[in-house]
Amino acid sequence: MREWFTEHGALARGAFAVGVLVSLAVLFAPPGDVPTTPYGVDKVVHALLFAALAFTARWAGVGRGVTAVLMVLYAAVSEALQGTDLVGRDASLGDWLADVVGVLAGLLLWRAATLARR
Repeated sequence: MREWFTEHGALARGAFAVGVLVSLAVLFAPPGDVPTTPYGVDKVVHALLFAALAFTARWAGVGRGVTAVLMVLYAAVSEALQGTDLVGRDASLGDWLADVVGVLAGLLLWRAATLARR
């Protein structure tokens, strides 16, 4: 499995593409399609989603700074869009903060994986 992370090939780009598609489905689902969950579960989902996006972006060869900036920007734009009539959900500063924590976690996880490889 370690060999998979040494190369930024088709598998890495495919994993990132799947992550982006999943994020679009999760972040922009109509309000009626969003299940009710116990308090705080949505923050965990946001953090895990953005951790996966950041990790797979790095695996696909996107630079650390570019990944950090684009993911935080994507998180902000997605929250802003959720607060519009276009999506019809509620924008949340807490969700955005969970997204940012997820980005940081994904970047740290990638760093740990690359250090472990050595």
